[in-house]
Amino acid sequence: MKRYFAFLLAAVALMPVTLSAQNNDGYYKDVYMDGGMSLSSRRDLPATRALGLSLEVLRSAETKSRTVMDTLQQNHAFIGGEYDSNGWLLYPDGAPRFRMIFVNGGSGGGHGRSLTEAGRARIREYVKAGGSYVGNCAGAYVATIGTHKRIHDEYIGIYPGICTNAGLADTYVGITIPGNSPALKYFDFDGDRYIDSVYHNGGCYMDYADMIPGCEALFDYAYPPKSMNGNAAVWAWKENENTGRVICCGPHPEGKTTGKALEMMASMVLYALDGNGAPRIKGELVNGGKRAMTAVTADNNPDYTRIGDRQYHHFYVDVPEGVDTVRISLEPVVGYEEFDLHLMADSDDLAFCRNAKYKNVKNGVDKVLTVIRPRPGRLYVSVFCDTTVETTLSPVYGTQYIGRLEVLNGVPYIIGVTY
Repeated sequence: MKRYFAFLLAAVALMPVTLSAQNNDGYYKDVYMDGGMSLSSRRDLPATRALGLSLEVLRSAETKSRTVMDTLQQNHAFIGGEYDSNGWLLYPDGAPRFRMIFVNGGSGGGHGRSLTEAGRARIREYVKAGGSYVGNCAGAYVATIGTHKRIHDEYIGIYPGICTNAGLADTYVGITIPGNSPALKYFDFDGDRYIDSVYHNGGCYMDYADMIPGCEALFDYAYPPKSMNGNAAVWAWKENENTGRVICCGPHPEGKTTGKALEMMASMVLYALDGNGAPRIKGELVNGGKRAMTAVTADNNPDYTRIGDRQYHHFYVDVPEGVDTVRISLEPVVGYEEFDLHLMADSDDLAFCRNAKYKNVKNGVDKVLTVIRPRPGRLYVSVFCDTTVETTLSPVYGTQYIGRLEVLNGVPYIIGVTY
């Protein structure tokens, strides 16, 4: 099902987009843009503005003026720090905090090395947990395991195959859209399925002969002088329903604010968001029992770990025949009473603020939700953390967090059910 949005960006109206692009259930924000060390430090991603998506950015100084603060800022984002032990991409339980990460152009190897193995591992965990990835040029290279020349240990390997260096710098190329491209779900590209003059600067391509099973081509190169011609300029891969989708793009449509190149970038973002992993259920709530959600990231016990900012924790109760009342309770842990956790339930599907039939959204943690004459069978129960950080924008380092920083390491609570 498609929903039609009327929006204007620099006098260009984009085509229909799917409803899921506007559905932020269970994520802090939509897109995190990586312009860290050895990458272009963009301030904006026009496709996100066109689609009405939220965006945060990591920026870094040029190599010649880089200081230890650049390393610290990048490490805080990807590896962790005092207020966030596993980095901004992940919730305390390891679930993806953003729906998508976008990695800019620059030097893929240089950025991969700057991330260190700890940072590269975080991105692998993020995709495995259901977060999606889009990388252009260097961001495409570093997502793979290497090129025909060699395997790169400094690459992330979230696309478990190789790519090919196009050997083409500072040039504008043509792009065609295959008839079976997933991008055509979002835009028709004026019906001719051709995009003229997309910037290319040292990027890669996917030779159709090298595609791994499950790999899809979204866009092809139309540049006869080079071997890239007729091969994939943009390709996508999703391992299974629980993982995120990885999209690699050789050229540079990301800065465009008008026309079909903007639609090209927007379609990549939309397909990535449509590829987020399915929400996970923490487990069953047992009659008369209480479940302490108090573990921290280092405990490696995600089914009992604290909740993060604007995250949902999902549970279920199997309600037998003849039950008159189900009583669901939330209790705070000492020292964490001044957070806002909402409690929801629904008999038809996972319970979110937008659809739950039963809700208790009062301020604070301590609350009870009573379901009268519940339908026998499965009752879905959710906890939502409405407390979050505030942001400020540094011209050098990008998005910075202020305010309730303690929420980044999670809010513990105790949930129970009786009937």
